[in-house]
Amino acid sequence: MEEPVKTTSEMSAKTANQRNSWLKRLGFAGVLFFLIKGLLWIIIPVLVARGCL
Repeated sequence: MEEPVKTTSEMSAKTANQRNSWLKRLGFAGVLFFLIKGLLWIIIPVLVARGCL
């Protein structure tokens, strides 16, 4: 038997799921990047003020 033809809504749902997972990974990486960057902006001046750097 032949496979049923996928409708455009089924195909677009699959691409939407792929796009959402990509955006979630990108969002998580962005949050981590800015969290680390923000912590470094706090830690480095404190270490410089204490004479550690």
